[in-house]
Amino acid sequence: MMNKLSMIPAGLVAALLSTHAFAADGATTGPHGEKPTPAASFRLTPDEETKIKDGKFTAALVWHEMSEYTNAVNSGAQDEFKRLGVEVIAQTDAGFDAARQKADVETVLAKKPSIILSLPVDPATAGPIYDPALKAGVKLAFVDNSPQGYVQGKDYVTIVSDDLFQMGHKAGVAMAEALGKKGKVGYIFHDADFYVTNQRDQAFKSTIEQDYPDMTITAEAGMADPARAEEIAQAMVTQNPDLDGIYVTWAEPALSVLSTLRAAGNTHTKIVTLDLNEPAALDMVKGGAVAALVADEAYNIGVTAARAAAGSLVGKQAEPFLVVDSLAVTKDTVKDGWKKSLNKDVPATIAEAIK
Repeated sequence: MMNKLSMIPAGLVAALLSTHAFAADGATTGPHGEKPTPAASFRLTPDEETKIKDGKFTAALVWHEMSEYTNAVNSGAQDEFKRLGVEVIAQTDAGFDAARQKADVETVLAKKPSIILSLPVDPATAGPIYDPALKAGVKLAFVDNSPQGYVQGKDYVTIVSDDLFQMGHKAGVAMAEALGKKGKVGYIFHDADFYVTNQRDQAFKSTIEQDYPDMTITAEAGMADPARAEEIAQAMVTQNPDLDGIYVTWAEPALSVLSTLRAAGNTHTKIVTLDLNEPAALDMVKGGAVAALVADEAYNIGVTAARAAAGSLVGKQAEPFLVVDSLAVTKDTVKDGWKKSLNKDVPATIAEAIK
């Protein structure tokens, strides 16, 4: 699966860094330091839903790029709009090009949508892209980030994202369960200032250190360049052959760790990582080294963004930063987990392996 890190171009990282923070008390914070509110807490009353359905409203989905993640978000938004009687009149893909996203907004505005759902390509420069929509009175709701300078409640309805700290925490719990709550753990973290991985990694580490006294992180390695993942994994496994488990910051480099363990004939060490990935999941269901994959509920991000945007049309206010739940996907839960995260069936290779 293409995760959020691999989706975001290098030029955008600085903008994301400048707008996200990591809460010292162990909670995800929003682009402007907002406290997270569970997405499930935002509900519409039957009367509000009736008003929305009677309003004959329309929506446009203006995406930064289509990927596994975006497809799941898009699917959730489409389904919720359909349930609420909101017609989706346009869907665009900017291909990570801010200029193209600007053109996309202009194009969809010609269709006079009531709502625009979007994920800005570059939050730092996105204001002028969405300003025409504001002036036209369109309700804006965003995924993951918002244009710099925009004020929630005035310029946009809400931001919907995933609970990054919770994902890392669940990875820690999954590791503990895989190891019987005791043992030596290797910790491969993303050695760069990037809000997605930093919050997830730190949550894993603090969970192990604070909640599991019989587990110890005995080896740590920072990974600045994913291309060096195999080299880092080889060094860690060679120097620490007695590791019971290894945490890897996201799924693609975890495959390098998996390859290293196989090459060393190591059938003992378990791997826990983040985001769904077909090769890693296939190893997991076959009883290999991968013990768990922690994923966000991407589909529900779309559902929540659509629901909040539609609600705003009938006067329903949303909290500034709504976050969806995450889930630890294991060998026993892979089918349900894949469906819950992406709203799609597991790949055929995995379905065949678990028959």
